[in-house]
Amino acid sequence: MKFGTTLPLVQQMPGQPAWACRDDPSLLAAVARRADEFGYAWVPCSDHVVVPGKAVATMGAPWYEPATTLAFVAGCTQRLRLLTHVLILPYHSPFDIAKQYATLDVLSGGRVILGVGVGHLRSEFRALGANFDERGAVTDERIRVIKTLWTQEEASFEGAHHQFRELRLAPRPVQQPHPPVWVGGNSRRAVRRAVELADGWVPFQVTPEEVLDRLAYARTLPSYERRSAPFDIGGARDEALAMIAAYRAAGVTGMTAGFRARSLEEHLEQMERFAREVAPEFA
Repeated sequence: MKFGTTLPLVQQMPGQPAWACRDDPSLLAAVARRADEFGYAWVPCSDHVVVPGKAVATMGAPWYEPATTLAFVAGCTQRLRLLTHVLILPYHSPFDIAKQYATLDVLSGGRVILGVGVGHLRSEFRALGANFDERGAVTDERIRVIKTLWTQEEASFEGAHHQFRELRLAPRPVQQPHPPVWVGGNSRRAVRRAVELADGWVPFQVTPEEVLDRLAYARTLPSYERRSAPFDIGGARDEALAMIAAYRAAGVTGMTAGFRARSLEEHLEQMERFAREVAPEFA
C-alpha cells in the first residue's frame, strides 16, 4: 500500500491553519522536500481556475495552478511523484494538457500522475465558457485525445469534439506507454470512466462501504483491474491504523495522508511520525 501526502498553500479552504495559507513558497518547498525524504509516494495539487464569489465561503479563493505548482515541487525533490488531484478536463484544451504534462514528465524524470475529473461547479463552467451538461462526454474524449498524443508519434484522432491527423507532440513523456491517468469522482460513472479509460480511481471522502460498493460494480465491467485510490487521513496512530486497515480491506491500494498542524514544524513532525510508525505497517 502506498501513501502520498498533502501540500500547504495549494488549496486554501476555510478551516485550514493560518500558517498553511500564507503564500510563502518556502513552506511548500519544505513540506515537499521532507515528503521526498520520508518516502511518501506522491503529492497532489487540484484545479480551479476561478472561484465564483458565492462559493468562496466554502471553497476559499486561492487554488494554485497545478502544472506550475508541481513543476516547482519537481525542482525541490528527487523521487516524489506529481499528482493532479484532480485536473478538470472540460476547462482545458487537451493539447495544452498533453503538452504541459509530457514536458513535466520529461523534466521530472518520469514522475507525473495525471488525475482528472469532470468538475461540478456550474458557475465556473459558465465563466470559462465550458459546457456543463456535456462535461462527462467531453472528459471521456479528452482522456482519449491526451493518450493518443502521448503514445502516437504521428497522432490522428476522430471524435465528436476533436478531429486531427498526423500531429506530432514533442517532447513525449518519459513514462511508457504514458504517465498513469487516474479518474476522480465518487459516482459509478466515474468508476466506469476509470476502468474503461484510465489506470486508477481517486475518489474523495468516501467510506469503506462506498469503496466496496463501487469496486463491486467495477468488477462487473469487462476491463476491470485493481485500482489505486487516495483518501485524506490523519489522527492518532491507532485510529489511523484501524481506518487504513478498513480501507485496505475494501480494496484500496493507496491513500493520501493529510495532517492538521498548528505550525510548519508540527506538520513536519506529524509527517515523520506517520512515515515511521504507520506506513510501515502496510508495506
